[in-house]
Amino acid sequence: MPDVPVLIVGAGPTGLVLALWLTKRGVKVRLIDKVAESGTTSRALAVQVRTLEFYRQLGFAQEVVDRGHNVAALNMWVKGTRVASVTLRMMGEGLSPFDFALIFPQDEHERFLIAQLRALGVEVEREVELIAFADDDNEVRATLRRRDGAQDICTASYLAGCDGARSTTREVLGVGFPGGTYDHLFYVADVEATGPPMNGELHVALDEADFLAVFPLKGEGRGRLIGTVRDGAATESRQLKFEDVQNNAIKNLKINVQRINWFSTYQVHHRVAHGFARGRAFLLGDAAHIHSPVGGQGMNTGIGDAVNLAWKLAAVLQEKSSAILLDSYELERIAFAKRLVATTDRLFAGIINPSALARFVRTKAVPEIVPVLFRLGLVRRFMFRTVSQIGINYRGSPLSSGSAGAVHGGDRLPWVPGSVTGGNFAPLATLQWQVHVYGAPNAALAQFCVARGLGFHQFPWQAGCHEAGFMENSLYLVRPDGYVALADPLASTRKLTEYFEGRAIHAQT
Repeated sequence: MPDVPVLIVGAGPTGLVLALWLTKRGVKVRLIDKVAESGTTSRALAVQVRTLEFYRQLGFAQEVVDRGHNVAALNMWVKGTRVASVTLRMMGEGLSPFDFALIFPQDEHERFLIAQLRALGVEVEREVELIAFADDDNEVRATLRRRDGAQDICTASYLAGCDGARSTTREVLGVGFPGGTYDHLFYVADVEATGPPMNGELHVALDEADFLAVFPLKGEGRGRLIGTVRDGAATESRQLKFEDVQNNAIKNLKINVQRINWFSTYQVHHRVAHGFARGRAFLLGDAAHIHSPVGGQGMNTGIGDAVNLAWKLAAVLQEKSSAILLDSYELERIAFAKRLVATTDRLFAGIINPSALARFVRTKAVPEIVPVLFRLGLVRRFMFRTVSQIGINYRGSPLSSGSAGAVHGGDRLPWVPGSVTGGNFAPLATLQWQVHVYGAPNAALAQFCVARGLGFHQFPWQAGCHEAGFMENSLYLVRPDGYVALADPLASTRKLTEYFEGRAIHAQT
């Protein structure tokens, strides 16, 4: 027997969430990381709504919300003048239990996840590095190197590479990582400061030459500055300091920096691996895809990878579902990664483009148009669905079938507030397959589910069900990750049977 069912390489948010989900499902993991301690700087900031929904399934979403900072508004500035302000509060009202924008720095985020994992009896093994592995179709045999240089062998049923942009897992697999690097050099600084932009809201300077974004951090006067490095400073050979990169935008916004807690420069990459899976090894997070930070999607996309893979690994390892189920991981997640990179590419190019037309759009058109558009409910809902990641769907997946009302197989289960305590998302905390019916229950369907140990949940029909897109009395088979697998307006037990048997999936509670 292998030493462990799943070896997870890399203990960033992606690896930690993968370990948490698997452990909650009773799958033993070994989690290693080559660094001596978790991150001490606030790299990724935004925790998107879909991530909070996953955390709700794990039972700690509200703790994350309480520890984070709710961003009330986005402000746009040109040459020191605030030209537009857009409220972000309740943008997704009625779409999710979490209808706001949340900032929770990655260093604090990682420490929180580590504590959650420790409470379940799992520790991160530090200064343990993956140096090679081999897959013999029955197990993965990984060679690990410890801090003292000693090597040992770990055998696992599966290996999950969550080891970042310079992934050893990806290199061993020989998977290409095509893409490129933007020419511009950027800086990031976590600061304590005074000035109009240090009010707990999000601020963006759209000046002609300089770009600056000010993200709020919890605590008075704390924030993160992200901006472009002037070409002259960028060409200097010495290591840059914050004093070297202060641009006109900082001065125009009257930001008085009193303390710098962290400063770094970086270049932005955009790459997607040729594949996310080879045999018994998988790539997740930055090991599989990296892109511009526009929209705060990177860390959240990696967490989405982790949840998608975790329930499938659990199904194969514990429920004895066919290993073919794992093939859907790459299919579902690589499609989204490619769309995301393409989208952030276009947005990022618009932000840094020096052309006269791009400057006009940034400084004149955007401040005029965006506030008007955000007053339209349809636009606000579209933007919320896009940025929050609740709009991600797997309609093209072989695991998705049928439609009933506006809900298709592959869609995220729409939220209906107040149908029961916690809404219709409450049963998702089981992390199990389940059937939902909105309206009158079909007695035969209920009996069928009970006899097969399949969760069955009936919700009274109400206006919110129709608004969410459900069809009364229809059947919605929901995957462990909260996505609809099968939508059937006839609520047929035969359809359920065909779904599971046709995919060799064994669902159990």
